[in-house]
Amino acid sequence: MSTTSLPAAVQRALDAANDADTEAFLDAFTLDGAVDDWGRVFGGRDAIRGWSDKEFIGVNVHLDVTGVNRSGDRVRVSAVVGGDGFNGPSDFTFVVADDGVSLMRITG
Repeated sequence: MSTTSLPAAVQRALDAANDADTEAFLDAFTLDGAVDDWGRVFGGRDAIRGWSDKEFIGVNVHLDVTGVNRSGDRVRVSAVVGGDGFNGPSDFTFVVADDGVSLMRITG
């Protein structure tokens, strides 16, 4: 699926995850950005890195985007997740602020 309609920060985060590029993934976030993984919140660069090393890029995540829904500063990306961790369909809601991702919320 084409993701050309995604805000640049969201596209950078997805590309970085699929390229296993932790630094680029972190750079897609605002300084106070956070990841909410089913209610577990990891705020700031160091916490996001720790989470990603154990549960995202560190387990060879791959996201195959199947849908995009935009509403204001929120973008819901549906994807099939693959890798050495969780595998299956998932939704990622991104909140974009100041040309960066201020929140990436992972849900069902």
